[in-house]
Amino acid sequence: MPSSSQDLAPERGTSVSLVLGSGGARGYAHIGVIEELEARGYAIRSIAGSSMGALVGGIYAAGKLASYADWVRPLQRLDVLRLLDWTLSGGGFIKGDRIIGVLRDLAGDTDIEELPIPYTAVAVDLDQQREVWFSKGPLFDAIRASIAIPTIIRPHHYQGRLLVDGGLLNPLPVSPTLRDRTDATIAVDVNAAPEPLSGGDDPNVGGVPDLAPAAPARPRHRIAEFIETQFARRAKRGAAHEPGAFELFARSLDIVQETITRLKLAAQPPDLLITIPRNACAFYEFHRAEELIELGRQRTREALARWSKPPSGG
Repeated sequence: MPSSSQDLAPERGTSVSLVLGSGGARGYAHIGVIEELEARGYAIRSIAGSSMGALVGGIYAAGKLASYADWVRPLQRLDVLRLLDWTLSGGGFIKGDRIIGVLRDLAGDTDIEELPIPYTAVAVDLDQQREVWFSKGPLFDAIRASIAIPTIIRPHHYQGRLLVDGGLLNPLPVSPTLRDRTDATIAVDVNAAPEPLSGGDDPNVGGVPDLAPAAPARPRHRIAEFIETQFARRAKRGAAHEPGAFELFARSLDIVQETITRLKLAAQPPDLLITIPRNACAFYEFHRAEELIELGRQRTREALARWSKPPSGG
């Protein structure tokens, strides 16, 4: 195995089509993947993503990944909860407008056509039951549609269509990159099969302290209270106990997306696959950015060490 970064580095400018998968908070690992690839001289020439992969990929394409990483790294659980705009109607517990507003302030309003590299965000048309590829139009409409987890984040209405999370049909969208004229396609699967975790940690048990409401909740905050309760219960449960409603939904979603991903990869394998096990964290643990970014860097180093060399360009 090579012993240094220099040993693993390709020729400067090796071009890559990067595919970033859905997986909620595990998508923070995409930041570490990108940081490691760039540090080793890979030139990301196109990017495609679903859900959190579309978000991170879009922010990267807009040239603001470093600012985004600086923002998410210190977020604590209550910071994340404050970013959520709860709603009692509209097909989801969360409106999604507040987080999109923060991202728009960070990256600026732009159209996909104005980005320096090709970018595709994958969403799903709920009525037509098929994928929608955003490769032009407003960047944040594309991101907002792709992150609309059914029943959690309200669907996005765009040009007469009702759009939801791209991970519903294509959690790891290699297909938008198939015609790219790059040296290699690298895909990042953050829904990979569970693995033993170092240090004895088990995110299915969790280490989340209790959350107590500061004051009696108003009606529209009852959903927030419910989510907080699920966090607290998750911290107290052992692995043998029956999961609560929210954790059951999260784990079921992970399993479904892992299954779809395996089928997609069998049909359209990338040149290099970087995997993040789905038990690295629950999809809603957005307060764990620092460790997940580092996990992305570590997994990228390991994958590159196993990869003898990138294929020649087409």
